[in-house]
Amino acid sequence: MVDVQSERPTTSVTDDAAAQADPGVSLERGVAALRRALATMPAGAGVYCMRDRHEKPLYVGKAKSLKKRVASYVNVRTLPVRLQRMIAGTASVEVITTEGEVEALLLESNMIKRLKPHYNILLRDDKSFPYILLRRGHRWPQIAKYRGAKSADGDYFGPFASAGAVDLTINALQRAFPLRSCSDSVLESRTRPCLQYQIKRCTAPCVGRIGKADYDGLVEEARAFLAGRSREVQSRLTERMTAASDALEFETAAAYRDRIKALAHIQMRQGINLPTMGDADVVAIHDEAGQACVQVFFFRSGQNYGNRAFFPRHAADEPAEAILRAFIGQFYNAREAPPLVLVNRPLAEAPLIEEALTLKAERRVRLHRPMRGAKRKLLEDAERNAREALARRLGESTAQRRLLESLAQRFGLEAAPGRIEVYDNSHISGTDAVGSMIVAGPEGFIKNAYRKFTIRSVAAPDPAAPGDDYAMMREVLTRRFSRLIKEDPGRAGEAWPDLVLIDGGLGQLGEARRVFADLGIADLAVAAIAKGPERSAGRERIFLPDRPPVALGARDPLLYFLQRLRDEAHRFAIGTHRAKRAKARVRSALDEIPGVGPRRKKALLHRFGSARGVSQAGLADLETVEGISSAVARAIHDHFRADG
Repeated sequence: MVDVQSERPTTSVTDDAAAQADPGVSLERGVAALRRALATMPAGAGVYCMRDRHEKPLYVGKAKSLKKRVASYVNVRTLPVRLQRMIAGTASVEVITTEGEVEALLLESNMIKRLKPHYNILLRDDKSFPYILLRRGHRWPQIAKYRGAKSADGDYFGPFASAGAVDLTINALQRAFPLRSCSDSVLESRTRPCLQYQIKRCTAPCVGRIGKADYDGLVEEARAFLAGRSREVQSRLTERMTAASDALEFETAAAYRDRIKALAHIQMRQGINLPTMGDADVVAIHDEAGQACVQVFFFRSGQNYGNRAFFPRHAADEPAEAILRAFIGQFYNAREAPPLVLVNRPLAEAPLIEEALTLKAERRVRLHRPMRGAKRKLLEDAERNAREALARRLGESTAQRRLLESLAQRFGLEAAPGRIEVYDNSHISGTDAVGSMIVAGPEGFIKNAYRKFTIRSVAAPDPAAPGDDYAMMREVLTRRFSRLIKEDPGRAGEAWPDLVLIDGGLGQLGEARRVFADLGIADLAVAAIAKGPERSAGRERIFLPDRPPVALGARDPLLYFLQRLRDEAHRFAIGTHRAKRAKARVRSALDEIPGVGPRRKKALLHRFGSARGVSQAGLADLETVEGISSAVARAIHDHFRADG
């Protein structure tokens, strides 16, 4: 997404124009705030953070000399228009001193990721990457997908670009090294082999179908393969297959053959593999039409663990080198850099970045821009992927922009909406009621802005009575916009929607308008979308304030767009409601049993995995749970069989 500030007219910012937009904003006030900060600002290295009058961060930067760097902003007439707007909004400057510029660079990246200042280049994807975990600390080590802090005892292999890549790799690994993937509680409760054993993806250590020495041998082979010694493992398996065949043990030879094929399948699916590469990330950027895509390929032990595309938020005129530099700082802020990072653009502060990454990883990290050879070919492949991903995104953005422009025209809006909020409720006769808000914009759905609301004021005492949908919508909108008014009364930020879309008809629209009137919100566009007769999709009607309902043609692209928005809100609301209902069922199923408190409930769930597992457990199994006496075990057993 291009920073919206960059799309404004490129004329100079005047005090009058800034003050008209927000009385607390002007270049004169901003420069005065900088001068006040400079009076006591240290001259050493550190990080500075410019904040507006609501204490919201505008920009975070690092400097070798804080005083010189901040002083460079005082002569505003020489600054680009975007920075003039930033200075005009500045009310205070916060500084943090550091021992040197390397520490300042690390702190800058950390603060940008945490504060998300409006004028910084931002990496918006904060998802952690999945790993394959080969667990230790158990008689029968487990192979599993793992995401999060590396707190479990075991060997981690990755990162992988996606959960799907991990799942496919684990499935293939289980054919080559049939290790258990089940949890400890499932392993301990088994009395006979599961389906994984039947399809030859597990050796059933749970019921003694394999000895400890043989199982440990499989574990070591899997560890060697994931560590990059694939040729050694395949050679060993080939020797065993040949020996079994020579001894006329054809079933054993066939088993080794299948394991070798599974390993070959993993390597073939991974595509490019460079045994001499070691651990490295390949990072390539491509910019076009004011947007940029950064493609990252992960190589570990010479094996390709996949790639992922990122689209940082930045100003349209930001150079690719600056975007790449900011990306690397933020990307490796929350994860460890490999020993080698290949980049396709020269970085002005490459030695400083290398030193910062080395300090954070506690080992040598090298930035390298190869000009020839196999590594250069990898960079070219990554850059081609970045170019193609950006082309797809630009195409999608163009189509989305046309739809938003069409929406503005049909709904009588002044401009295409940059942020649409869609609201829906979900409940069963008023029970476990939840509200949901989904957000969409020029780049599609903005999932990190989604919100859920637990309905507090509406509950149906009679299970047969329907819930009050109007009251639920009133509560959700009141809570959402009361908080928004408190956080941003001047509506200067990006959190305010340009259009509110309600899933419902004329009644829900009227309720929304009453909420906005009570809160003093007079100029917010609102509409409601309702299904037609017999709730038929394709015959929706759009209700707008003080206008007759709008019925769009069955093949109108705008109708498909509105249906997608409504269906996404419905999906999110239903999912939230089901999760809440399932949690309540699990809680009540155990809470109703006399003598089972929080500690015993935790022990039961840890042992059997779920309330359903507890309900299916035998009396002897219940008695083995720590803290469960024979009397309590009998009470639990009888509770779940009272109707049987």
